[in-house]
Amino acid sequence: MTPDQLRAALRGVRDPDWLDVALRQVAAEPAAIDRFFPAAGRHCGRGELTGLPGWTADEAARVLLLTALPAEHARHADALYRHGDAAEKRAVLKALPLLPIGAAGVPLLHDAIRTNDTRLVAAALGPYARHLDPAAWRQAVLKCVFMEVPLSVVADLDTRADGELGVMLGGLAAERQAAGRSMAADATDLLDQLSPQEA
Repeated sequence: MTPDQLRAALRGVRDPDWLDVALRQVAAEPAAIDRFFPAAGRHCGRGELTGLPGWTADEAARVLLLTALPAEHARHADALYRHGDAAEKRAVLKALPLLPIGAAGVPLLHDAIRTNDTRLVAAALGPYARHLDPAAWRQAVLKCVFMEVPLSVVADLDTRADGELGVMLGGLAAERQAAGRSMAADATDLLDQLSPQEA
């Protein structure tokens, strides 16, 4: 996802002038983001964006506000996440891969993964999750399976899934089977892919 794609998807928002003004003011006066960020839902709407599955108008507008900052992206992202509601936190998580912050946003991923909010966990496992170390990433994937978050939200699953994750999934599958429960089809498919094939 790029800022240009988000901007194009927001062409039909309720109040496009508000977004233009907000982006200009944030670029000129970074502290203004504290005022505009929470207001994005009221002015741009909260509905799904056509052509951008998994994105809402307020998320896209908030991501654009963060990318409009001239500097101190990590500091602003951290403050907006810490003080934001769930929708604002999701927008910060979705913005992380578009910000020039290196791995500075990893603590926000850890916080989101600790929650029981499936939407926050899903947002934390987007493209920025490449900064999670392998152990934390495996635990996050396992939490998705446990919470029945579709594994399609996990960025780079095909390239990062390994034998260790297979062992962890196998343990969870055994626990679920003992309790008379099953795992989602995407999780059992992944387990089958990661399980050693018998000769």
